[in-house]
Amino acid sequence: MIKYRRILLKLSGESLIGNQNYGIDENRLNDYAEQIADLAKMGVQIGIVIGGGNIFRGLSGTNKGFDRVKGDQMGMLATVINSLALSSALKSKGVSGRVFTAIRMEPVGEFYAKEKAISAIEKGEVAIISGGTGNPFFTTDTASALRAIEIEAEIMFKGTRVDGVYTADPEKDPEAKKFEKISFDEIYKRNLRIMDLTATTLCKENNLPVLVFNMDEKGNLKKVITGENIGTIVY
Repeated sequence: MIKYRRILLKLSGESLIGNQNYGIDENRLNDYAEQIADLAKMGVQIGIVIGGGNIFRGLSGTNKGFDRVKGDQMGMLATVINSLALSSALKSKGVSGRVFTAIRMEPVGEFYAKEKAISAIEKGEVAIISGGTGNPFFTTDTASALRAIEIEAEIMFKGTRVDGVYTADPEKDPEAKKFEKISFDEIYKRNLRIMDLTATTLCKENNLPVLVFNMDEKGNLKKVITGENIGTIVY
């Protein structure tokens, strides 16, 4: 049984690196595409935003001498590359992945508009929304929250390499405890940076719940869409 009919899936660019040091691991990309295609074939309406950190991260670029605005623009282009790769991988699974860009760059992708994205997902296509918000100083987490609200998603799935939200980084602190659910207010109070503050505020103010789960474990995406108790729900 499907618990959520319309979702926004946020994927980490870094996760696409897989077992490589940089770029896109074809096995990881193929695994993601397979899981997403399964959902689309179940009738779930899907919007996707992918980060670009596997190729270039604007904020870290400023530490290497890049102008912040130029660095963020390079990061936006990195998300377009990842989106095109995912679209191609979905096509090989028999599902149409339609790429939208926040900055005009036809024929690479269609210029994003809420109505076009909703029309695509209602037809069974996967709307892959790239280019962040189209503006510097905003992360792809913020872009994910914004696009989820715009396409009227019921929930935002944040696919990471960690299986939920913890009291501390579980990769660094073996004593870290996992939350089954946690409020946005508690996230603020504990200073848990599952997303940047702008994204968190957008979700809170628009009553958009976020489910944080491990996307790298095959089959987890189908588990969360059917309501299995994995990951952490932030409300």
